[in-house]
Amino acid sequence: MPNPYLPETLRRAAASNKQQIATLIEDLWQSVEILTANIEDEEMRSGVRNVADRTYPALARSLRARRENIGATIASLAAAIN
Repeated sequence: MPNPYLPETLRRAAASNKQQIATLIEDLWQSVEILTANIEDEEMRSGVRNVADRTYPALARSLRARRENIGATIASLAAAIN
């Protein structure tokens, strides 16, 4: 059994973690793209694109909030691997 505290083992673990985070970031970007498409579809369906308009669809507003949260998560993860 390899010693988990050897520098070589730690380097391999760090590289593996970075790869996992990079994969997660890619998956999250796909989610952002899907949410963006869904927002655009909802805005087209309703005919309202101005977020400040009181008739702006609640679904689109909710999807925008989700997209912003995912964007913040991506920024945090990207900072962690750099």
